[in-house]
Amino acid sequence: MPDGLRLPPSVRVFVRDWLSSNNVLLKSDEGHVLVDSGYSRHAPMTLALLASREGIHGEPLAKLVNTHCHSDHMGGNAAIKSHYRCPVAVPAGEAELIDRWDEKALLLEYCDQHAERFSVEERLRGGEVHVWGELEWQVLGAPGHDMNAVVFFNPEHGILISGDALWQKGYGFVMPPAFDPDALPAARATLELLAGLDIRVVIPGHGAPFTHASASIERALHRTESFAADPVAMAWHAVKVILVFALLDRRRLALAALPEYVSKIGFYRDLNACYLKLTPEDLAQRLVAELTSSAAVRQESGWLVPAL
Repeated sequence: MPDGLRLPPSVRVFVRDWLSSNNVLLKSDEGHVLVDSGYSRHAPMTLALLASREGIHGEPLAKLVNTHCHSDHMGGNAAIKSHYRCPVAVPAGEAELIDRWDEKALLLEYCDQHAERFSVEERLRGGEVHVWGELEWQVLGAPGHDMNAVVFFNPEHGILISGDALWQKGYGFVMPPAFDPDALPAARATLELLAGLDIRVVIPGHGAPFTHASASIERALHRTESFAADPVAMAWHAVKVILVFALLDRRRLALAALPEYVSKIGFYRDLNACYLKLTPEDLAQRLVAELTSSAAVRQESGWLVPAL
């Protein structure tokens, strides 16, 4: 936890990485609640963190809650539900996607991502208030990165569990307008909603908890305006983000196979056809060049590997 940042004793944050989202444990004698479960590959680690002395240490888990249903936030749901026999609560708009396991809408096979199927027992809606970890949490709709996403806000302590709606230096990628014309305006509206809250601490989906939310919101709004002015740059940003995320899971991709990979996976193929208009070879070459230059990836003996 950063120096000077204090959370109530009932709130525990397991800061993960960029493949697995952070896990937020809300502890209470009335029943422990976990917010977000991380990526499927990391499910054993998530279970170990929950079982630790900093977690619930053999006690039951009353509920598993998701801010949204991308693989890095719900990939561990099935494993946790199986182990603890606990109900799962997701945003109402995500529930129907989970029920029919829509792998394109959930950005699973469409983005070369993975999660084990699970069932949903509870639907979360904006405007609800839930008592978790001995604190009241307002459920606020937070569309943009995920159009069904929610965040959780505790007014008493000014704590925001923001998922991917707000990070210290940005937010989760947003679909460009040709694919969802409502996404970027929704992201802007979400940031404006958050700007009106008395936020003292943000627990983001990725990265350490932080204060000074207003500065982060201002940066995020500036990014939003930049994307609005240049949809091609917005699409390019999304393609780079998804490739780095896929590398974090795969651990490596053969450089020689990258043109075939970006032509086979729907997300790269569709965004390229609409916005970038590059051959698969040129798209692969540009991705490698820019991601290597930014130190997000590196090349090792014919392989592309994540540098994060």
